[in-house]
Amino acid sequence: MSLCPLPRFGALLASAALLIACTPPVASPSPPPVAEQRLTSTPAQATPSPAPSISGVVLDTSGLPLESSVVRVQGTDHETQTNAAGQFVLTSASIGVPVSVSAWKEGFYCAKVESITPPAQDLTLVLRPVQTNDNPDYAWVPPVGENSCYSCKPAVTQVWLDNDAHGRSAANPRFLTMYLGTDAEANQSPRTRYAVDRDYGRIPLRPDLSRPYYGPGYKLDFPESAGNCAACHTPGAAIGAAYETDPTTVKGVDAFGVHCDFCHKIADVLTDSATGMPLPNMPGVLSLEIRRPFPEDEDRYQLFFGTFDDDNVPQEDTYLPLIEQSAFCAPCHYGVFWDTLVYNSYGEWLESPYSDSSSAGAKTCQECHMLAPTMVEGVPLTNVAEGKGGIERDPLRIHAHTFPGAASQSLLQNAVSLQAAARRTSEGLEVEVGVTNDQTGHDVPTDSPLRQILLLVEARDASGKPLAQLNGPQLPAWAGVGDASQGRYAGLSGTAFAKILIETWTEISPTGAYWNPTRVVSDNRLRAMARHESRYVFAAPAGGPLTVHVRLLYRRAFIDLMEQKCWETPDILMEEQTLVVP
Repeated sequence: MSLCPLPRFGALLASAALLIACTPPVASPSPPPVAEQRLTSTPAQATPSPAPSISGVVLDTSGLPLESSVVRVQGTDHETQTNAAGQFVLTSASIGVPVSVSAWKEGFYCAKVESITPPAQDLTLVLRPVQTNDNPDYAWVPPVGENSCYSCKPAVTQVWLDNDAHGRSAANPRFLTMYLGTDAEANQSPRTRYAVDRDYGRIPLRPDLSRPYYGPGYKLDFPESAGNCAACHTPGAAIGAAYETDPTTVKGVDAFGVHCDFCHKIADVLTDSATGMPLPNMPGVLSLEIRRPFPEDEDRYQLFFGTFDDDNVPQEDTYLPLIEQSAFCAPCHYGVFWDTLVYNSYGEWLESPYSDSSSAGAKTCQECHMLAPTMVEGVPLTNVAEGKGGIERDPLRIHAHTFPGAASQSLLQNAVSLQAAARRTSEGLEVEVGVTNDQTGHDVPTDSPLRQILLLVEARDASGKPLAQLNGPQLPAWAGVGDASQGRYAGLSGTAFAKILIETWTEISPTGAYWNPTRVVSDNRLRAMARHESRYVFAAPAGGPLTVHVRLLYRRAFIDLMEQKCWETPDILMEEQTLVVP
């Protein structure tokens, strides 16, 4: 299709801060009694010797013991937990080899003691509590520049900059043009016209297409309101002002959208205890508990939540189990507008087999969208802050900050499976196609109702001439009426998968203007583990082989809207098969 060129929007983004630190040792006046231990494997030998152990106690800053603290040989799987008296016995891999011993408990910073040579005893690790309040005057750490995420963790930050759409959420051209009611060249549609209905009062009218029109926009319908878009697209700026923050006016760090420091300041997600879903009318940052630190506090001058319980920066870093759970993603991947459920990838995952933690096939959002290891120039990353206090780790413990999504061809090509078969019958050439969502933990396509998947089935004779379709489904008008070589496939053999909305007052459908009252017309998207089958019959000449070409295409938005907005967003080929029938 021939669409308008895009202007450049926004800047590059930056990487989410991973953590790397600990506290200095504190002397213990007397050795603690032995507590429970986890044994590690011992090399086979005639007379096994006991594994070297390290014993000690974990206390809080007032000297009280901390039960169920995780104690480990830093950077390894050698770990145990403290008993009710805060005591531990930890087995080490090698006798006489110095190690660092770390400790962590939820609600506390990490801590560590270094240069411990097993066997050893009398260790004391003191854990300091993290803050329980938020500092609205805190200045976000930038992803790039001086004293930034990049200055400490350049490799993982660059991976994030190069790949992650979260860091472009404030500059995404589709978002901006839909918010402002412009096209990609900044031409703006006329403001919405209204009429007065005797029963309902002021109601919007359809746009006047006799005048230049560049597609819908939130600000065309609600010019005096900022809306709540910023709650997800620029959440750092929207804290405390989710309905007053215009996402097109944010500056500085917030211009990166969902940036590193914001994500690693999330302490909790607020959900309904009965359903596990975010609460009504609480999108994005409204459903997040944020903990920004107080730099003047010598003991708690910084706070980063991350995925390591043996981190390496005293009074800065702590482990947050939530950050590895799908619920962490829920507030921005669930949206109800005017009582219509518009997008819901988190709820779709929650209802799928992937959320069953007792199943061998269970997977979190992070396991697909932050797949370890982090690859840097073809080599797995093993140290997220080399030369800056980082330690060597198993690369499978370092989550890739790539966040592949709807723009990732590789992710889409591993989303579903396509099966096709063709044969001659008394009716003609019969083609059966099955599409199975066997590799994705939510509906396909998911989230934005602009997205669609188009299944195209083409049949040709031995000379390459298209065969007439006698039976079977055809693609709808919203797949594009016109020249198929320009991506306009309406009326061709195939099936379209999408969630279709209609605006209540104007009856425009399909629509992506879900800031207006809408209702769902249809929704045939593929649920997790669901299969869709379709059958097509074509007229078949008697002589020569017949060729069937089956394609599955992912399209980011309805083609008419893309042309109005001048979005240059090509279809992505997800799957294809070519069959030859003698």
